Amino acid sequence: MIFCFQTIMKKPSNLLLKLSRRLFDNPSEQQEFVEALTEPKPFYPCILWCQEKPSTLPFTVESPIPWQPSFVDRLSLGEKPGQTSLHENGYYYCLDFSSVFAVSTLLTLQLSANVVFDMCAAPGGKSIFAWRALQPKLLICNEVIAKRTGMLFSNLKRCHIIPHIVTSLDSSVLAKLIPHTSQVMIVDAPCTGQSLLAKGGKSPGCFHPSAINKSANRQKRIIANSAKVVAPQGYLAYMTCTYSTEENEQICEWFLSRFPQFQPVAIPHLSAYQSHLTNIPCYRMWPQAGLGAGAFTILFKNTIEGQANQLDTDIFKQEKK
Repeated sequence: MIFCFQTIMKKPSNLLLKLSRRLFDNPSEQQEFVEALTEPKPFYPCILWCQEKPSTLPFTVESPIPWQPSFVDRLSLGEKPGQTSLHENGYYYCLDFSSVFAVSTLLTLQLSANVVFDMCAAPGGKSIFAWRALQPKLLICNEVIAKRTGMLFSNLKRCHIIPHIVTSLDSSVLAKLIPHTSQVMIVDAPCTGQSLLAKGGKSPGCFHPSAINKSANRQKRIIANSAKVVAPQGYLAYMTCTYSTEENEQICEWFLSRFPQFQPVAIPHLSAYQSHLTNIPCYRMWPQAGLGAGAFTILFKNTIEGQANQLDTDIFKQEKK
């Protein structure tokens, strides 16, 4: 008996089709975007080196793209970097290249950072990137969802990230506890996670307007509180792994209207990724480009003059009691 197998294509939802039309005017671009989510293809595995790279590697490395930092490698398809002794011993951290894209805005910073703060840090990839790129005197990694801090602790310890502090406090509490203390603030905002579909995963309800609006309101609260922690002349890096404008460009427009002391910073190495959905210098990686599942990113500078407040780390010990 001969069996004939036919690939069954996943039918895109009406909400996904509607989103594609909002994001792109060109029908072919709409189709490419939809296909990237309904017929996901594998992306190159990516690693972030935390220690000096050995001369001999147990995997094949792809040629870097022009803006790719020297401490990041993309590997050939099929490689499994999480299954080596180098990974076990903390030589590198595995992450999606979209995450590298999103946090690469920090590569433009020429400053001596006393404190780098990651507001929504778990599982830790962007915190580790910031530590590797900026070498701060102190890295503070906050994760409000307490059950996720175990994973965060584990990754920071395995990768030998020193010195660091892990906290689990709401952004509103931190805004009152440590105002104007951090030279760099990272806000990898909780979102609807639409890019999970490009990885072959699931994110139920991620295109529904109610889910998007709920996520956007939460993002506004987090970025507003995070801004209060940023020191004068400091920076706030905002990013998501979702596609809807309500969670990205519209958040930026809202933030600038409420916090005019913050101004967006143009990122020269990401100029080719400039979002066509606003005039604000912010950047998108689309899943159909084949580099990663997708991301949005923008860097703001606090233009207020002055000195950073002194950070008393004993505050965190008191909060745990």
